[in-house]
Amino acid sequence: MRRRLIQSTLAVVLVVIAVFGVSLVIVETRTISNSAQERVDSEALRLASIVDSRILGDEHINAEILKNQIAEDRYAVIRIPGQAPVELGLQPTGDVIHSTAKGEEGETVTVQEPRSAVTREVGRTLLIIALVALLAIVAAVLLAVRQANRLASPLTDLAETAERLGSGDPRPRHKRYGVPELDRVADVLDASAERIARMLTAERRLAADASHQLRTPLTALSMRLEEITLTDDPDNVKEEATIALTQVERLTDVVERLLTNARDPRTGSAVTFDLDEVIKQQLEEWRPAYRSAGRAIVSSGKRHLQAVGTPGAVAQVLAALIENSLMHGGGTVALRTRVTGNQAVVEVTDEGPGVPTDLGARIFERTISGRNSTGIGLAVARDLAEADGGRLEMLQAQPPVFGLFLSRTPLKRPPLVDEDEERTVR
Repeated sequence: MRRRLIQSTLAVVLVVIAVFGVSLVIVETRTISNSAQERVDSEALRLASIVDSRILGDEHINAEILKNQIAEDRYAVIRIPGQAPVELGLQPTGDVIHSTAKGEEGETVTVQEPRSAVTREVGRTLLIIALVALLAIVAAVLLAVRQANRLASPLTDLAETAERLGSGDPRPRHKRYGVPELDRVADVLDASAERIARMLTAERRLAADASHQLRTPLTALSMRLEEITLTDDPDNVKEEATIALTQVERLTDVVERLLTNARDPRTGSAVTFDLDEVIKQQLEEWRPAYRSAGRAIVSSGKRHLQAVGTPGAVAQVLAALIENSLMHGGGTVALRTRVTGNQAVVEVTDEGPGVPTDLGARIFERTISGRNSTGIGLAVARDLAEADGGRLEMLQAQPPVFGLFLSRTPLKRPPLVDEDEERTVR
């Protein structure tokens, strides 16, 4: 590209020099020739007037008297009727420029100048024009090289940026070159790099979230299946199978929720649901794990609460808090429901040491963990809560108390019926 730019620029300059240079040479040659002819004509007229004045004054006319009236490189012949011709200077050889003037007394003055003088002047002019043309060519080459570098170097950088994007390095360079078209391409590449970076981040986040969120349902499902293999009681098998099917449905809901959040984290499917059913489901799911650890999990607080949200997402949030207490807490884990304003609150607490002071403000950040865990459980739980308009907060660090705040709608319970009246109806 550099070579083509330099060649094209040089070709344009050479064409311009050829067109205007030839025209300038022709014009200057004619101007110099005309100027030399005018000088000779003027010289002849001037000598004729001098001779006229001397003739009228009856002065003697000879070469000695008039030798200073003519330039050294010119030759003049004065012819006066009845006298011998008077010659001034040396008669040139070869081609000459000449002019003849007649005086009022009948004399004639002929002035000659060698054309070689005109040729020398034309040569000097051509040399000057050639030097100027050469300087123009050098300047054009330098400017072409500079412009080629200015255009080619950014294109090389942009090609390297595109290659980095293709190789999986989506870092934007934020480099501009002062050329609007190239800067536009750089803007598009940087925007593409940012989009690719967001997509890669979302994919990595989805993978991490899926790994974390699917682990708990799969573990619970595995435990239920083990219970089925260890019992011969048909009723027990049926009960465990029913619970296992429920957990499979929850596992499906987890997958769908993860995919939905991956497409658009703000998309929610909030409905009005019974909070007691979600809490009961979590208690049944986690009791075997707590029983194996020699610990207990209980619930208390206000009953028959309805909340607005996605039941599957709320279940995942509670599962994250319960699992967090199982891994990092101690003693009995308690789920307590209460009402504050127009919100239903589910508090999850345990009897463990709580959250370290240095982690308190960063507990919901990804990769932040007090032990050797992934550090994304609480971050995912917070995102799930906020997707449906709720929020997850740490209400107390020691002992730990986490609160899930959900919008609440009043429970429309059927009117109380007296037992005797109910029996009558039946």
